Amino acid sequence: MTQTPNDVDLPRPKVEFPCDYPIRVVGDAAEDFVAAVSEVIEQHAPGFDPASIKLSDSRNGRFQSIRVVIHATGEAQLSALFQDLKATGRVHMVL
Repeated sequence: MTQTPNDVDLPRPKVEFPCDYPIRVVGDAAEDFVAAVSEVIEQHAPGFDPASIKLSDSRNGRFQSIRVVIHATGEAQLSALFQDLKATGRVHMVL
């Protein structure tokens, strides 16, 4: 039996820090969702440009997706950022 790429556990690509790191945050649509997410991001990635945020609404308008690129310094920073975003209670997913 020949293994296909789907059968093999490939190692995740290693991210070399520091680097620009894209993040996508999905949560319930609200007027202050971008501000709430920006506040948490600023705590972990000071100096990020809020003007670089790209906001998308879901088809039914119930959810919003925020895309932003931060300057990541390491795994610990990203882990803490993801954890604090989820702790807001307003974020469903961080990718």
